[in-house]
Parts: sequence; C-alpha cells; structure tokens
Amino acid sequence: MKRNFKYLLAGLVFGIILVKSEVISWFRIQEMFRLQAFHMYGIICSAIVVGLIAILIIKRFRLKTFSGEDIIIPTKKFHWGNVYGGLIFGLGWALTGACPGPLFAQIGSGFLVVTVTLLSAIAGTWVYGAVRDGLPH
Repeated sequence: MKRNFKYLLAGLVFGIILVKSEVISWFRIQEMFRLQAFHMYGIICSAIVVGLIAILIIKRFRLKTFSGEDIIIPTKKFHWGNVYGGLIFGLGWALTGACPGPLFAQIGSGFLVVTVTLLSAIAGTWVYGAVRDGLPH
C-alpha cells in the first residue's frame, strides 16, 4: 500500500487541478464545443506543449522510469481508425460533457449522475476489447 501512495497523491492533486481550472465544468465543455470561449482550448494547447517538451526531454536525456527501465516511445503510423475513434470520442465528450480524465473528479465533486457516463465508458472499453481482433489495425 505504501508503494502506491505516491500515485494516490498524484491523482488527488490532478483532481484538484481539474476542479480548480474548471476543466470538469459541463458549461466550460459546452462553451468549447460551441466555440464560445477559449478557456478549454487554452488548457488543451498548454497540455500539448507541456507533453511535447516532456517527450523531448525524455528522448534527449534518455530518462528512465522510477524502477530504472528505459522509456521507449514507439513511432506510430497514421491510421484512419484514429480519426474515426477521435470523432466518436469527441461526440461522446460533447454529449456527456465529460471525458475519461475528469470523470472521477466530477463524481468526487458530487455530480453523481456522471456515474452513468463512467459505466458507459467502461462498457465501451469492454466492447472494444471484445471486437478488437476483428477491427482493422
């Protein structure tokens, strides 16, 4: 249990950041999809920049995991399945006002109706796992 405490702490801090930055706000998400505010786009663009810098640092300094293993970032080819999956993901995000990251923060903030979205996401993941071998990859 002590080994996993750092992950619990990181998750709590991440959840607090999501709540305080209003990323979990259904109204903010609707503003984004209706092109009425830059708030969410600014957060998403900031995350992309931070991710790019982090990957460059990992590659440049050949950083390792906490357990000493090499971090391998495989190159990926373009695949239309990613476009279709992204469109389905975006549609679900627009309809429910939640994506997988903030789901738990929304539930933790008292929006218990989001449990339906969480169960739907779990069901969708299960269905994908069941039909994955039959899909073109």
